[in-house]
Amino acid sequence: MLRMSNSALLSLHRVLQKCFDVITQQRDVWAGVLRDCTPLLGSLGNLGQQLQACAEVDLRATPLQRFPDLQQRLRYKLLNAVDTVLGQLGDKMCVLQAARDAISNQVTPVFQLYEQHIDTLGLAAAVERSPLAPSVADMLEWLQDIDRFYRNQYPFTFDMPHSFATAFPSEIP
Repeated sequence: MLRMSNSALLSLHRVLQKCFDVITQQRDVWAGVLRDCTPLLGSLGNLGQQLQACAEVDLRATPLQRFPDLQQRLRYKLLNAVDTVLGQLGDKMCVLQAARDAISNQVTPVFQLYEQHIDTLGLAAAVERSPLAPSVADMLEWLQDIDRFYRNQYPFTFDMPHSFATAFPSEIP
């Protein structure tokens, strides 16, 4: 039984190590995407202000009145720019979703392996720590927390482009 427990524990540690390696990679991807979104969100805010100003200004009272349909053409160009930026943000959201899914796809098999060997591992092996390694129970708890964090974060990041549409409903066709 001790040999089986050591084998199961070693197997679980290998899977945990692989899982944490993938999480580290995906965390870096996630952080990079969020960094990439910052200027896009700034651009979107600027475009929103320009759309709002375009809607509020009366060009008939300015020297620009000589240009027919200028206001409609400006609005059209601004809306195309908004659409482009929203498309870029949508692409970034897809990368975030893939990172979230990659993390979940690593966490689930770890718990399945643990449940498969729970009887052979025993409680003592699951909670045993050393100065160099946390317990299996601690690592499993961390995995749950990490998975929950990314699952909870993704809906908020996904809603960013939609927030713009609700901020300027009259400007979005």
